Amino acid sequence: MSMHEELTPEEARADHWHMLRFLAANALFGFALGLCIAIAMIAFDLGDLGTRIARSRHPFLVFFILATPLSFTFAGAVTASAVMLMPYKRKKELR
Repeated sequence: MSMHEELTPEEARADHWHMLRFLAANALFGFALGLCIAIAMIAFDLGDLGTRIARSRHPFLVFFILATPLSFTFAGAVTASAVMLMPYKRKKELR
């Protein structure tokens, strides 16, 4: 027999939703961070990036092509670090 009680289905469901909200919040933070970095790269004109984008025929498309992979990479990195640092709370005390 286990040294601690099992979670009820309702407690387990609530715990899973809490973990999903935690991971979603971290993913959104990482996405926003990547987007801010892409904007900063263009605003500070690193390697004439801002100038080249401003002179392109479709600057919004170029920005989208730059910002999307960068944002998703940061979202994945922040989410992965959140998984490694995920707070685990014991729901039931040991007997």
